[in-house]
Formats: sequence, C-alpha cells, structure tokens
Amino acid sequence: MDFWKMSAWQIFIAGGPIMWPILLCSIFALAIMVEKMLYLHKISIDVKAFLDSVVEKLKHGNVKDAVSLCENSNAPVASILKAGILKYNFSRDEIKEAMEDASLYEVPRLEKNLSALATIAHISPLLGLLGTVTGMVRAFQVIQVKATSLNPVSPGDLAGGIWEALLTTVAGLMVAIPTFVAYNFFVSRVNSVIVNMERAATELVNFITQHSGLARKKE
Repeated sequence: MDFWKMSAWQIFIAGGPIMWPILLCSIFALAIMVEKMLYLHKISIDVKAFLDSVVEKLKHGNVKDAVSLCENSNAPVASILKAGILKYNFSRDEIKEAMEDASLYEVPRLEKNLSALATIAHISPLLGLLGTVTGMVRAFQVIQVKATSLNPVSPGDLAGGIWEALLTTVAGLMVAIPTFVAYNFFVSRVNSVIVNMERAATELVNFITQHSGLARKKE
C-alpha cells in the first residue's frame, strides 16, 4: 500500500498499540499550548505604561485610585504592585516583603503546566523508541516462528514489524519536536514577564520610599 495514499487512521493503526499513548501526549501538549497562549495573551500589558499610570496617581496622593487601577487589570504585575501600594506608609522592607509574598502566588500561575509540557517533549521520543523496540521484537518473533516450522522467511513477513517500528519513531518525533519548541517559547515569554514584574516592583518600591520620605520631611 502506498504510504502517501493512506489515511491518517490507517497509518495510526499500522503503528501499533504504542501509537495510543503518543496520541494522548499530542492531545495534552496541544491543550497546554492553547491554554498558555490564551493566558499569556490575557495578561499581556505594557508594564512601563501601567507603572507610569500607577506612579502618576501616587504622586497626587490618590492611593485608592492606584489600588483600583491594579484591581481592574488581569496582569500579575498589577497584583504585585497592589500589594506594595497597600503598604504605602510602611517601611521599605515591609513593602518589599508584601510584594514578594504576592509574587509567590503569581509566579507559579505563570509557570503552570510548563513542567508537564517539558515532560511530554521528553517522553514522546521515548515512546517512539519503545514502539520501535516492540516492532523489532515482533519482526524477530516472526523469524523464530518461521524458522521452527522450517518455512522460508520472506521480506513481507518482516514488513509488519519493521513498519510498526518506523511509524512509532516518526510519530514520537512529530509530537516531541513542536512540543519542545513550544516549551522553550513559553519559558522565554514567562521569564520576560517575571523580569518586567521584578523591574516594576523595584521601581515602585524606590518611588514609594522616596515619596513617603519627602512627605515626612515636609511635615
């Protein structure tokens, strides 16, 4: 049968039972990719512009408005800045501690399912290798059966096992390669978000410390 004329289902069945866990890996990987794309799009904001808006309100003493601005945003940086703003009249260390506590909640949300994506990228080619081994075992089993019955072994007798071995290898790599690329892409995006959060938090701490210090001197 011509490979290029076979349907996806025929190829899948020809790959043997190991194709099922590989298929499950591809479904889980796709679901995680879609979820991460939607989440990162949802929280995507111009951090610098957002921080400037918050600082502008604090300059005029509108602490409540700054808090409201943070509450109206879905971005994790907003939650971290809000934690710092709520400690407006406290010491620098207390403000930093409040923001660090908020980050302990936000960072895991950013990194959610990334380890699962990495796991899928690593086990998919291993599943393909397992399918290769089982396919070769099947091929040698045919040789043994033919040899014990004193029948000649033809290439067609071995084709099924070798066919299964090659298909599972291809399927495993087809799942692993895009999954690994997606994993690195999401790690890069998440790290970028975390760096922007840390930079914004540091700038806010510096501003609150200086601004509250000037306010006390005026008093």
